[in-house]
Amino acid sequence: MGKLIAVQLFTLRDECEQDFYGTLEKVAALGFHGVELAGYYGKEAKELKQTLDRLGLVAVSSHVSLEQMEKNLENELEYLKTLNCKNIVCPYLVEERRDEYDQLAKTLNKVGERSAQEGIALSYHNHDFELEKRDGYSHLERLFDETNPEFVKAELDVYWLTLAGENPVDWMEKYTGRMPLIHLKDMTTDSEKAFAELGTGGVNLEAILHKLDEAEIEWMVVEQDRCKRSPLESIEISINYLKDKLLKLN
Repeated sequence: MGKLIAVQLFTLRDECEQDFYGTLEKVAALGFHGVELAGYYGKEAKELKQTLDRLGLVAVSSHVSLEQMEKNLENELEYLKTLNCKNIVCPYLVEERRDEYDQLAKTLNKVGERSAQEGIALSYHNHDFELEKRDGYSHLERLFDETNPEFVKAELDVYWLTLAGENPVDWMEKYTGRMPLIHLKDMTTDSEKAFAELGTGGVNLEAILHKLDEAEIEWMVVEQDRCKRSPLESIEISINYLKDKLLKLN
């Protein structure tokens, strides 16, 4: 198993705001292979690409708001092409648009088709609210059923699936071949069910890691939305857990 490990830079948003390139250096030093972008911090694409190349990091994907995709897709694609970034991800659906899943599917099909023309794959990243069911059928299932699998992929988030009472492995099986990326997170086992460093909580990460190859996932993306210690300490704990587990699985 030779899976690649990236970090979602939303985890390090405060650090990136203060010193974007310095933070990327620290990410590289921890052994990450790539980064998933959550904003560009005013950097020009060419300069950012040079910095990533120097550090041996890949721009794996970029989280871009649905609104930005609707209004400014061409500029986003041009930026990502300069980075040689192969994935663009719709990260979140704002509350006032959560009754629009039918329209969302149409929009994602359109954005995904245009992105694919530039060699960039569009994925949708879930939270827990898409797991609400209507007539025994979740919004997330409906969304993936109503979108073209050629143009709209899944970036499943194992924390939010677990929080919603779902088994991430079941979802990995359901969307095998449609998942270039997966968000790996852990959850505390107390009543708070807070975000946790990988290997310190109750998400069944071992079963998920065993399923990576079969599900044809290329990139594992470490994310911790909120950290109780320094985010850099948190991602170090998480990547060390993954390195240890993946070594044993090989």
